Amino acid sequence: MPAPRTPTVALLARTLLVPYVIGVALIVWLPASIAGRVTGLAFRLARFVSENFGISLSTSYTVFEFLANIALFVPFGLLLAAAWPRRSPWLIILIGYATSATIELVQTLLPSRVPALSDVVANTLGTVIGCLALHAVLRMSHAGRRLRASTVDA
Repeated sequence: MPAPRTPTVALLARTLLVPYVIGVALIVWLPASIAGRVTGLAFRLARFVSENFGISLSTSYTVFEFLANIALFVPFGLLLAAAWPRRSPWLIILIGYATSATIELVQTLLPSRVPALSDVVANTLGTVIGCLALHAVLRMSHAGRRLRASTVDA
């Protein structure tokens, strides 16, 4: 008996994971001076908030950096959950955590990078949001299909 076919969406998600992971690796492991060209948006937003709303630059930068780390890993959770739809969300979250912890451990070896536990928390939270977002959309689409099927039958 032939093996069941992998859904097209899962294959697409697995394909998209490759450039996504390469992009994340470049952002988190390149020297800070080079990566800062990409990640400088958080600082610019923090400076804007600081100058216009009287919040200290340190505080606003910490918040925006945390939010940027969450945003960085939302696609990871979404793509992992879509790539392996039958896997438990807990496994997807564990993979997100392990990936983030690995990134921070490697950053301890890089002289221009500063590892932080808050990055692991934010990245894992981003994975959770991405994974849960996909599962919510799938549940809504299944519920919608069931509702349409029940109204057609009636």
